[in-house]
Amino acid sequence: MSKNNAFQRATDAPALPTRTIKFILYCLANFHGWIVLIALLETGQAAGSILVPYAIKAIMDGVTQGATVSMLERLQGPLLLLAGLNVAEIIFSRASGALLIIMGPRLRQRTSKALYAYLQYHSPRYFGSHFAGALAHRISETAMSVNHTVWSVLFDFWPILITFAVSIALLLNVHQGLGLAVAGWVFAYVSLSYWLATRCQPYAQSYAATRSQVNGKMVDSVTNILNAKLFARLKFERDYLDGFLETEVQAARRTFWYMERVRWFQFIAAALLKVGTVYYALMLWDSGLIGVGDFTMSVGLALLVISDARNLTRRFLEFFEYVGNIANGLDTIVQPHEIVDVAGALPLQITQGRIEFRNICFGYDPQRPVFDNLNVVIEPGQRVGLVGFSGSGKSTFVGLMLRNFEPQSGQILIDGMDIQQVLQDSLHEQVSLIPQDPSLFHRSLKENIAYGRVDVDDAAIQKAAKMAHADDFIDAMPEGYASLVGERGVKLSGGQRQRIAIARVMLKDAPILILDEATSSLDSVTEKTIQENLDRAMGCKTVIAIAHRLSTIAHLDRILVFDQGRIVEDGGHEQLLAQQGFYHRLWTMQAGGFLPEEAS
Repeated sequence: MSKNNAFQRATDAPALPTRTIKFILYCLANFHGWIVLIALLETGQAAGSILVPYAIKAIMDGVTQGATVSMLERLQGPLLLLAGLNVAEIIFSRASGALLIIMGPRLRQRTSKALYAYLQYHSPRYFGSHFAGALAHRISETAMSVNHTVWSVLFDFWPILITFAVSIALLLNVHQGLGLAVAGWVFAYVSLSYWLATRCQPYAQSYAATRSQVNGKMVDSVTNILNAKLFARLKFERDYLDGFLETEVQAARRTFWYMERVRWFQFIAAALLKVGTVYYALMLWDSGLIGVGDFTMSVGLALLVISDARNLTRRFLEFFEYVGNIANGLDTIVQPHEIVDVAGALPLQITQGRIEFRNICFGYDPQRPVFDNLNVVIEPGQRVGLVGFSGSGKSTFVGLMLRNFEPQSGQILIDGMDIQQVLQDSLHEQVSLIPQDPSLFHRSLKENIAYGRVDVDDAAIQKAAKMAHADDFIDAMPEGYASLVGERGVKLSGGQRQRIAIARVMLKDAPILILDEATSSLDSVTEKTIQENLDRAMGCKTVIAIAHRLSTIAHLDRILVFDQGRIVEDGGHEQLLAQQGFYHRLWTMQAGGFLPEEAS
């Protein structure tokens, strides 16, 4: 782990820089040779392009020379030079274009892979605070912006620099005053363009952040489109999105109006150079200080400089927009990881499955603790139910054990090993969870069931599906186990998704099993049959079951009764009923087998 007071990063996460320029250089680490070669080719292309007026000058000089030899002989050299420059420009530009095709997709792939790998190690709290769609959009836009930033430097700024340098050198050779005048204009124009573009950067960053937010809202709305239909809220969703789309429009207008003011500057400045160069060159020609060829070349160079300079301002604005996109991406994704493996963390070795919460203090907000010195031991192989009203601490208990959150103090031990001192992957490999609302990948049923053990054969997958009573509906589907389930499993009913989640966990066969209302979406007949299979699958496992339907945990070895972050009762079902205490009250309060949300 790269951990210090300022920034901590998961051990296996890529060491991404947080500064924009350093991040771009990090992404380019494997492409140095390609970049140098592209820069050389672009140098040749730019030089070939800007030397064309020099070839035209040579042709004009040849035309105006005396006729001691034929026109063709006089112009043979200049014409060959003109042809050679055009051929060189084509070859160099298309060669650098070919390298761009080879390098570009790889650079974007490297950037996307690095950002996604870093994103994976953020905590559940982080993902709970960000739209999934917005995060995916951030990765895509940041990767694309890295490419565009590099291309701006290699294919825009570098060739323009060559163009300016060669043009000024040629003009200085024609007449020092003319060369210095253009050089002064170029310096002033580039400096002002850069300054104006930096002033535009906050607008571009704000616009990029707004686009990302709108994209996240759009994804959220599309994801929940069935809810919108169910509640007849299609117009409400359109109006809701309109507010964010209007914000995007305002951000876009602020950015584009600033850019428009910059364009006024560039057109006025270009006009001044165009008129000024032609006038100055005419004065020099009229004074006999330069020839016709020099005049033609000077005007041609001035027009080329103006063309590139006018594009330069636009490219500066685009460049800073790309840089702003990258900065936003880094601000969003490359944040310190909340939960990381400590240095020298060992793999968790579960031989028995004993779980101990020792003096645990935890609060999502440290000022409002959920647990205050919580102590409890779950013996190996025990099957324990957790009950209590909503907000009593049941889900927090499980979340801490899965290390979705870190306690402010205390230890959680599994077989004597502090889970904060072990590798997170080893913890998650040996703990299975069946959530109340399971989420599936938009992949085949086979892939979803085998996710816990991707190397198993079809027979094992089918056996797990049968134990979870999923085989009947799978066999009835046209493509069977190869059927795709849709985003988050939307093509399946709630009960079908839950059965797939149960099959997935049965196949994983981890020594610790956590059930969070694992059969709540099932009908009573199916639930009873699956519960029997679950009981068999539990075997000697240590089991923790969260229940709102008390009948589903009455047969377990032990029940922990939570109230406001405290375990107020602990014992078997019959024992707790006999105590006539909190559990007895819950048992008598439940309606249709379910607890109310809170005490009446």
